[in-house]
Amino acid sequence: MTDRPPHWSAGQPPRGTHGVPSRPPAAAPRENETLAPQPDLSEELAAVTRERDEYLDALQRLKAEFDNYRKRVAREQDAARERAAERLVKDLLPMLDDLERAVEHAVEHGEVKLADGVRLVHRALATMLTREGLQEVETEGAFDPHSQEALLSQPSEEPEGTVIQVVQKGYRLGDRVLRPARVVVSSGSPAAEE
Repeated sequence: MTDRPPHWSAGQPPRGTHGVPSRPPAAAPRENETLAPQPDLSEELAAVTRERDEYLDALQRLKAEFDNYRKRVAREQDAARERAAERLVKDLLPMLDDLERAVEHAVEHGEVKLADGVRLVHRALATMLTREGLQEVETEGAFDPHSQEALLSQPSEEPEGTVIQVVQKGYRLGDRVLRPARVVVSSGSPAAEE
């Protein structure tokens, strides 16, 4: 036999103390020999950084889109509530007009008790609608085509284009005109027409 340690067998690499093959020591580079080129980690890092930035950008866009969606839904809900209130108030306007005419009629014919009862109902309805944001369209002064409807024009002592009579009151809810005021407009003095 040869002078080999007992754990070596023929044709097998030498084993370490735990039976794991031991590696031969790496040969030191010779003077003219260079090391094998290492992979360029800066290119890999740049690629990973670009990918991270793309994901971050996509996430930020998604967050902004969701915020816009949430705001749009809130606006649409507010608009739906306003339309529902507007529809209700608009349907109640003829009743308000009828109550007003009933009060005028009862006062003209001396029916004071009826007039007082109808006046109370009219006042309660008007108060409730005012709480909901209902406002009468202003009819003093010059004609406003955005909130008034001219039924006819008549000669009068007032300057031309001035509202001289309100045939039917107009109302607005918030900044929207529910019903324009129906008015008679001055066409100027009768002497000027002649």
